[in-house]
Amino acid sequence: MIPPDTPKPRIGIPYRTRKEELKGDFDKLEKYIGAVRSAGAEAVVISLGLSQPHLAKIATTLDGVLLTGSPADVDPERFGAQRHHRCADPDPDRERVDFALLEHCVGEHKPVLAICYGIQSLNVFFSGSLIQDIPSEIKTTIEHDWDDEPGAPDRKHAVRITGDSRLSQIARGEQAVVNSSHHQSIREPGRDLRVVSRAVDGIVEAVEWTGDSNWIMGVQWHPERMAETDALARGLFGDLVAVASLRKTPARA
Repeated sequence: MIPPDTPKPRIGIPYRTRKEELKGDFDKLEKYIGAVRSAGAEAVVISLGLSQPHLAKIATTLDGVLLTGSPADVDPERFGAQRHHRCADPDPDRERVDFALLEHCVGEHKPVLAICYGIQSLNVFFSGSLIQDIPSEIKTTIEHDWDDEPGAPDRKHAVRITGDSRLSQIARGEQAVVNSSHHQSIREPGRDLRVVSRAVDGIVEAVEWTGDSNWIMGVQWHPERMAETDALARGLFGDLVAVASLRKTPARA
């Protein structure tokens, strides 16, 4: 728990896409903002239209970063692959902002939680590769690529968690049930990223950074949709905020 008189850590959250930002379509972004606020942090929404100098300046004021999901897909050219016909259009502004924030957080030892598109962006940043379309590339009975109808509950499936991982500490066990809404996933893990969770069909569900002691975690599911009712989801945001509160930026310490 963060003491009540302690300044709230600032968690940077990039918009999901530049198109949504310009249209003012923030409904899904609000779930990430709400989860961060509920965990006791200040949510700092990051525009995808910032210049590099402005983005770099804002990054110095952050204590951690949350990389959101997105309807875009990371450009396959970034991991040396030809584009699959079912690959969604990339968002160059989102990729630019994600990579700049990741570079800052790695260099300044600030925590990162990467969700859905975010884990894919994280993996490519560390020179990993992606499965571009699970339904057409992988034989599985799990319907990973599924979006709920408005008001309907998320579809869920079981995942296995590596016992000696930080994720297992948060989950308090080696199994969990998570929601699913993605058509891409990690193929080859990036540099110093350890796979710590898979679905029963082998799809990567979570990774942790092992390059140093910094807290960097990526999950393929959407804990922001489960934060009100699921202990693992709350634990992920709570851990991010707790670590961020210990790593204050010099200007705010």
